[in-house]
Amino acid sequence: MDEDGRDREYRVEELAAEAGIPVRTLRYYQERRLLPAPRRQGRVAVYSASHLDRLRLIAELLDRGYRLDGIEELLAAAGQRRDVTELLGFEWAAAARWSDQESATMSLDELSELLGGQLTPEILAEAAELGYLTPRDGDIVINSPRLLDATVRLVRAGIPLRAIIAVTWELEAAFDRMAFSFVQLVRGHLLDRLGDEPSPDDLDRLAELVGTLRPVARTVADEHFGRAMDRRLSKDVAEIRARIRPTRR
Repeated sequence: MDEDGRDREYRVEELAAEAGIPVRTLRYYQERRLLPAPRRQGRVAVYSASHLDRLRLIAELLDRGYRLDGIEELLAAAGQRRDVTELLGFEWAAAARWSDQESATMSLDELSELLGGQLTPEILAEAAELGYLTPRDGDIVINSPRLLDATVRLVRAGIPLRAIIAVTWELEAAFDRMAFSFVQLVRGHLLDRLGDEPSPDDLDRLAELVGTLRPVARTVADEHFGRAMDRRLSKDVAEIRARIRPTRR
């Protein structure tokens, strides 16, 4: 609002400056119909506060990793009487990261030293393919310091890094199957029953429910892993005991 209580109006250069983007970017968004057409005042294009809100929304979506075509779909849904903020509220609740979001950066030499000198170019390439690390500008970005810490502990306990990486591929596949099953459970029994056009209230409730189910899913995964370990060890302990039992003379 301006001093007279009216919605503030902007010329194209003013709007671009307020949104923190180049004028050419603003015009590109308008060409793609991401931004509504301005009001014409003679030969001058006049934009409103709603245009600035739209530009800020686009910037936020881009920061969250959306592509422009995905943003177009969301805004089109809003144009069909579906509130984009409700859609995004559900999507952000559903897609919020479950894994460790922190990262750390170290040199290749530092990482190799941590891993007992076992970091070969082949293992480095596999770890990058798994998404555990990212080479960047001569350094290594560790995408999950918690996993690195666990790996270091295993290496120091005497387990070869090559063996850890081999098992990791199996774990990734197993947990992918677990995640798929859980998502299908939620989709089939919670999302699909809302139909193709859920109301904003439906999406609000679903977003809240998805948030409450996150710790439930972690508990289920942890308990199933614990039970599997119990079953595995119950079979192996007798054999291990027999191998390490002293021979009587």
